[in-house]
Amino acid sequence: MAVTVEVGLLSGKTATLQADLDEQVGTLKCRAQTALGVTGRLIDGLGNILDVRVTVMEAGVQHADRLTLHVTRVESQASGRAFVAVLGGSGVTWGDADFDIESSIVRHQLTNVQQVQANDRAFAAILGDGSVVTWGGACFGGDSSAVQGQLKNVQQIQAAYGAFAALLGGGSVVTWGAESGGDSSSVQGQLKDVQQIQACHYAFAAILGDGSVVSWGDAGRGGDSSAVQQKLKNVQKIQASEGAFAAVLADGSAVTWGGVGYGGNSSAVQDQLKSVRDIQASESAFAAILADASVVTWGLCGFVLNSRALQAPLKHVQRVQSSGNAFAALLEDGSVLTWGAPGSGGNSDAVQAKLKNVKKIQAARHAFAAILSDGSVVSWGHAESGGDSSSVQGQLKDVQQIQACHYAFAAILGDASVVSWGDAGSGGDSSAVKHQLKDVQHIQASYRGFAAVLGDGSVVTWGNAGYGGDSSAVQVTCASVSVLVLLALKGGVGAVRDNPWISLKGERVPELQELHSMHAQSFRDLRLADSAQVAPYAEAILQIRQRHKRIPRLFAEAVKRIGSGGICEPSPDCSEQEEPGMDMEAVEIWAETFLRSRVLTEILMTPRLHLIPGPVAEQRCEDKGDASVVTWGDPAAGGDSSSVQGQLKNVQQIQACGGASAAILGDASVVTWGDPAAGGDSSSVQGQLKNVQQIQASGGAFAAILGDASVVTSGDPAAGGDSSSVQGQLKNVQQVQASGGASAAIGVDGSVVTWGDRAGGGDSRSVQGQLKNAQQIRASAGAFAAILGDGSVVTWGDAGKGADSSEAQDQLRNVQEIQASRCAFAAILGNGSIVTWPLRKRCCKWSHFEVRVKNASEEREPSRVGIIDLKTAAVKASVDEEVGTLRLQAQRALGVGKGRLMDSSGAVLDVSAAIKDSGVRNGDSLTLHINRAQASATAGAFAAVIGDGSVVAWGDAHHGGNISVAQSKLKNVRQIQASSTAFAAILGDGSVITWGDAGSGGDSSAVQAQLKNVQQIQATRLAFAAILDNGSVVTWGLSGFGGCSRAVQEKLRNVQHIQASDAAFAAILGDGTVVTWGSPCSGGCCRDVQDQLQNVKHIQACEGAFAAILGDGRVVSWGDGLGRSGDSSAVREQLKNVQRVQASSAAFAAILGDGSVVTWGDARSGGDSSAVQAQLKNVQQIQATRLAFAAILADGTVATWGDASAGGDSGAVQEQLKNVQHIQATADAFAAILADGSVVAWGDAHYGGSISAVQGKLKNVQQIQASVKAFAAILGDGSVVTWGDARRGGDISAVQAQLSNVEQIQASDVSFAAIVGDGSVVTWGIPGSGGDSSAVQDQLRNV
Repeated sequence: MAVTVEVGLLSGKTATLQADLDEQVGTLKCRAQTALGVTGRLIDGLGNILDVRVTVMEAGVQHADRLTLHVTRVESQASGRAFVAVLGGSGVTWGDADFDIESSIVRHQLTNVQQVQANDRAFAAILGDGSVVTWGGACFGGDSSAVQGQLKNVQQIQAAYGAFAALLGGGSVVTWGAESGGDSSSVQGQLKDVQQIQACHYAFAAILGDGSVVSWGDAGRGGDSSAVQQKLKNVQKIQASEGAFAAVLADGSAVTWGGVGYGGNSSAVQDQLKSVRDIQASESAFAAILADASVVTWGLCGFVLNSRALQAPLKHVQRVQSSGNAFAALLEDGSVLTWGAPGSGGNSDAVQAKLKNVKKIQAARHAFAAILSDGSVVSWGHAESGGDSSSVQGQLKDVQQIQACHYAFAAILGDASVVSWGDAGSGGDSSAVKHQLKDVQHIQASYRGFAAVLGDGSVVTWGNAGYGGDSSAVQVTCASVSVLVLLALKGGVGAVRDNPWISLKGERVPELQELHSMHAQSFRDLRLADSAQVAPYAEAILQIRQRHKRIPRLFAEAVKRIGSGGICEPSPDCSEQEEPGMDMEAVEIWAETFLRSRVLTEILMTPRLHLIPGPVAEQRCEDKGDASVVTWGDPAAGGDSSSVQGQLKNVQQIQACGGASAAILGDASVVTWGDPAAGGDSSSVQGQLKNVQQIQASGGAFAAILGDASVVTSGDPAAGGDSSSVQGQLKNVQQVQASGGASAAIGVDGSVVTWGDRAGGGDSRSVQGQLKNAQQIRASAGAFAAILGDGSVVTWGDAGKGADSSEAQDQLRNVQEIQASRCAFAAILGNGSIVTWPLRKRCCKWSHFEVRVKNASEEREPSRVGIIDLKTAAVKASVDEEVGTLRLQAQRALGVGKGRLMDSSGAVLDVSAAIKDSGVRNGDSLTLHINRAQASATAGAFAAVIGDGSVVAWGDAHHGGNISVAQSKLKNVRQIQASSTAFAAILGDGSVITWGDAGSGGDSSAVQAQLKNVQQIQATRLAFAAILDNGSVVTWGLSGFGGCSRAVQEKLRNVQHIQASDAAFAAILGDGTVVTWGSPCSGGCCRDVQDQLQNVKHIQACEGAFAAILGDGRVVSWGDGLGRSGDSSAVREQLKNVQRVQASSAAFAAILGDGSVVTWGDARSGGDSSAVQAQLKNVQQIQATRLAFAAILADGTVATWGDASAGGDSGAVQEQLKNVQHIQATADAFAAILADGSVVAWGDAHYGGSISAVQGKLKNVQQIQASVKAFAAILGDGSVVTWGDARRGGDISAVQAQLSNVEQIQASDVSFAAIVGDGSVVTWGIPGSGGDSSAVQDQLRNV
């Protein structure tokens, strides 16, 4: 039965509609919106909002009722990675794929939405009844199920980085999400009569009715206000930086607490903080405007100093705006003053003359944009982040408002169009949607994308797709709504009946019929497809997408037919008709725009479009080119390969023993030639030599490791060619080493198996009980030396060849590496010293140079000083001079860079001590130990350990680029580890020095006393974990990222290795079990799989999860990352005999013993390899970008999968990908080095996926290094070629002349540092983030 109702607007406009009593209110609302040309909520005569999910009858709607369509403005909200738009009480989410999936689950609950709040990775919506719906990252507050029963009568929601706090009607508070604020249980009894809540990144602060404050969350970052609690009275408002709070009291004073590096300590300016009117905050500092319009600042010291320099003119301030690390003050006369980091807009000198009559200032993370009174714009700061608007300056006229994301700006002009600038991939380029950006009402921004709400309620998006810049997955609308809007716009519909496909003038519109049929079929496809089965579901979506490509033209034809004033059956003549004056191209553009932007009406397309597999590249078998072999020399020793020449094609690797050679081919088979007795004839084992991964050679035999980790041997039995006596033990072999007549294999469990010449090391029975947890084996001509997990050494074989280490055994502790000559070994210890054995001079090949030591009165006999590179020199020095002077003379005389001078015991001499006080005596033997320079990088800075063990750092000071505070302590540095924003250096004595962002691990003072005898350091994004020599662990940094291990400290005993995800650590203990801590969302809790974590050998990590390889080759995974990357249950039965695991940001790929691959995790990030599974055979190596994988097969070809734009689709270059030797990756692109030294790249061009500009230069490439968005290749002649994002290292034109004889390159996120053969360092990229090392260039010589 149908009823007729009248639906009206507050403006008086009405429409009469028919509705069936059994249809849903939502259908009726959809028709009303179309008829009236607006969107909103249906309200009955009593003012009640009608539930769109119930039927018209259940809603109590009667015949002839008058309903109201209450139009609400489109409200949009953005998290760091996604958007949500609300209109008429319903919501649509797009951006990061996880938000799409999660919001689809709760979409039916998103009705009558009043307000939406967002943190970095989750949303929380308050509904009309005071309840709350959440979605997004579960660990970030996207899952509120634990507190859902308490979320009633919610008035307001506040968000921290990973948590939410809801203020209820009675003044109580409910919290959920990450530990940094999501747990308020410790203060719940105090949270009564709460009036207001403020949040920083890591904590919350609530103002109570009596003016006091309660805070909770990360104690070191604002969650603990106990130190200032007595001062927190009559609080009026609170402002927050990233890790601190500042409260303004009723008397105009201010109280601060939280991280010192975030402005939590205002004691230095406390006496000035009087009559405070307002406070503004950057990431790390505060600026208070006083009643007299002056400004007081505090926080990160650099900002304070800069503002002090400006203090005299900082008066008459109206408002203060802040970027990430800088401030801009708008004065009463319309001028602007800036201070803080220049790279964030703290220096406006270049545009100061233009900054007049400024009306408003907007800030991105690293730049500012000011609107002047004439409607023009002035911008400054980091050029590529919006600081340079010169490319659009001519368009920036009559600007009304500006919105900013992290790296770009978008301005709304007086005609409601939009101009954008800044980083193109982050929203700075809106050209692709320019024709849609009309009648723009307001703009919302995520970290790297924009969403504009238009006057008709539609939404247009642009920027980074992963951050909401692409809303196409939710853009296709219900056909019935779209067609009705078309008809209404043409004025051809008087009363819209319940069937929208009813004809005009008694006849049907064929295009509309086809549209209806298409949509009906699409709905059926989706209902029939099982969304749990990825492949068929994706296929259904793919068919729908193909079907809907015809929609714009069909709409245009429908408009044409309606516009012509007559309806006719489709015919060539009819299709040619046009309404006079109608621009059909404009109609088509409008139709397409409408279809792609109407996100607030009924949604047809599922947001899971990322499941659609890309086209599978066709595989072809072809000749592999010129990877052949030419031999010469003694025919009996392998110099004549003519008998096997026809087989020597596509050779990947050659190994040689004393009289024969063995080549591994592209198909992982082996060809041998030379002396048959020495392994030149492998016919007896040829059938076994398949899927060969590696070959090792002794003096007269070969040992091949196969893909299943077994071993096949051939050649002289006495030299190790016969392993039959130990064949049963040769399983899960990781490495084989060979002496002159024997071989030794390390198993995955650290055990050792030996065979061959017993006297030459083939019999290890005498030390077998000690050979446990072996990490590395080295061989001399007749002996072996194994480094164990505890840093000790076990030797066996010929005593005269180094098997007897008894005289040095007491010194062999904390051994890091062993090298061998023919008859001796040298071990490098953790403190940088060297121990050698045997000690007989005839076997030690170390040469000496002489140092002559003399005082003022006499010349003494020369001392003997050993140096490993055999070069010698004679140097004189006075005993009153410092050791540093002696070292400098030695370096000059030997023509080498900086090194450490060591005495005969291996102790490093203090360069500041006098020679006479250092213990050096006449006739002593000293060694100049020269370390190869090594560089480490945080996200924005570099730190290089130079030859003498000191450190030079440069780049962003907040990321560790300034070591002035720690400089004097950084001596004899052994190793440097880096988090995202801090460095930690292990010194020779096992102590640790840290610098960089204090809260993120740059300040280790709280645990400094414990940091002794440190062996190894691992880092998450914002915390460190150090393993001590006794197997215990010390942690520091942000607790939510693993910086606090108190909860598991008692379990951290005999730790062998630590792995880190984005925000959690996993430690492997000596017994093979695992202990985890840090954020549960990143794998910090392994409780659900703890009983399975036995005999763990290796752990791999993605951003939010871990995967452990067990001794039996199985895999156990855990964590709660994107796409449930920690859940491998769906592929558990396939995960057997796993050899290696690789990770993208949110997925894993495991190589099995047979060369096949198993994947799991987020499908869009490469967790689904079904589209290329048939190709994944004989896989040798896997590389990953952020969202995709690339596998090198045994035949030198490549298979890719994952996000197509991030390198998951290599179809465009597949024919070029032959004889691939190595693959490197930026965040969203791959670069492969081929056997001929050329390069093939694919993926996002902005990230280095296109090499067209440098193709001709990429020849004889030896090595490629990558930043986040650029590649740098070292050629055979030592020169360098770069490509990718020019600003982030893709352009080396400024330093090209300096880049010759380059030996190695290191990369930060945005810059590169090259170590040149002469010991100098050349840098390029973003200057403030390590690309400019000019300030320390004098130190970076002879590194």
